[in-house]
Amino acid sequence: MLEVVNITKTFPGVKALNQVNMSFYPSKVNAILGENGAGKSTLLNILSGIYTDYEGDVLIDGNKCVFKNTTDSKNAGIAIIHQELNLFSNLSICDNIFLGQELKTSLGLIDYRRMNTICKGLLDQVQIDRDPSCLVENLKIGEQQLVEIARALYSKASIILMDEPTSALSDVEIENLHGLIAKWKEEGKTIIYISHKMEELFKVSDTFSVLRDGNSIASGMMSEITSRELIRHMVGRDVVVKRRNRERTSKEVVLDFEGKFKLHRGEILGFYGLMGAGRTELMEELFGVAKKPISITIEGEKVAIKSPRDAIKNGIGFVTEDRKTEGLIMDRDLVFNISLPSLKDFELLNVQKEREFTQKNIQGLDVKTPSLEMLCGNLSGGNQQKVILGKWLSTHPKILILDEPTRGIDINAKNQIYNLIYDMAEKGLSILFVSSELPEILALSDRVIVMNEGCIRGEFEGATTNEQELMQAALPKRIIHD
Repeated sequence: MLEVVNITKTFPGVKALNQVNMSFYPSKVNAILGENGAGKSTLLNILSGIYTDYEGDVLIDGNKCVFKNTTDSKNAGIAIIHQELNLFSNLSICDNIFLGQELKTSLGLIDYRRMNTICKGLLDQVQIDRDPSCLVENLKIGEQQLVEIARALYSKASIILMDEPTSALSDVEIENLHGLIAKWKEEGKTIIYISHKMEELFKVSDTFSVLRDGNSIASGMMSEITSRELIRHMVGRDVVVKRRNRERTSKEVVLDFEGKFKLHRGEILGFYGLMGAGRTELMEELFGVAKKPISITIEGEKVAIKSPRDAIKNGIGFVTEDRKTEGLIMDRDLVFNISLPSLKDFELLNVQKEREFTQKNIQGLDVKTPSLEMLCGNLSGGNQQKVILGKWLSTHPKILILDEPTRGIDINAKNQIYNLIYDMAEKGLSILFVSSELPEILALSDRVIVMNEGCIRGEFEGATTNEQELMQAALPKRIIHD
């Protein structure tokens, strides 16, 4: 159905794709694998008409296609679900889904009634309990991901490009998406799927193509390859994920959050739940983002948190779920981003000291960048995540909140982040760790708190609990009864 032939794409100083050849088949899920920075998203941006300056050919049904813009790609039957969400936050859900393809009444006016009805049906399919008129800026990152998927549903495209579509979704929402994908396959659609979740890829994909450093490395049927072989193709070596050593956790209480939970020194306290369970809201409340002030106890002393400034002053750092809009300023360089929360420690306009400070941080975190002047928006997802960690570690926190810190990054970068988290905990940093991935929660957490419908529903020991136990606690009681 779709072929890319000798595709080469060059950015200043970087060859993102080098003579790439791939074939994608109808009624199948065609997986593209590779590390962050391997060229996967670049290839999808070419197919969706975002990047038009490249060498090589794109063929649909054997016919050469040239996309001058995204409209040409859409007209050719291609829809894309972006990894970095591509929605207008100041518009409603309905406006985003119908943008550029609004329905009209017989008088030529926009038919909002019909659009809202269709939109509600699409939201029901992806299981978002929101009104179509709700502004996107009021949605959580996972809900925004589902709006992207709803938009693809409406497009009725024959080729659907999915770039990390489940990175912000919990297991229940992922199962629902996989059901939609099965329906698309029955309809004969060609699905191109990017994910860093290896277990998910083996569950949903039919074929694979591997990119490494912009080059085509291998392709074939998923049923004929192992996870270890795929990782070796992606990285060039074996990657072993180390599990948390839970024997050294201190009993000293560092944080007591109004009786909701306690956090010990050097502990990794995991928080699990489905979308809308209230995990992020709880973390925002602790960091002073919520409007109501809170009183907590840190190292035995009562403190009031009325704003993020209060949280930082009392030794709390917050790696947010959405690195694009909340974690980094993408159009500024590494020096600006890493030194931002620590500006009080620098003399006025002491650029050299800021550069030395940044260099020390990125070396310690193994951030891959050609220079300190690199804009954060041009880094891979894994390196962006390390920059955010560096930004908050530079404040020397006592407590670090990590909200989905491995969202949308490859297995090698994910393993590096895990090792950084382990090292931080070993050095006595206390960590609140939010994740939608059950294997990740079980691998890293000393204890796990499960939330649903805004409440804490259970607390489990990381060493003795299992996925079934955590999922049972995470499901709302009405679903269990049903």
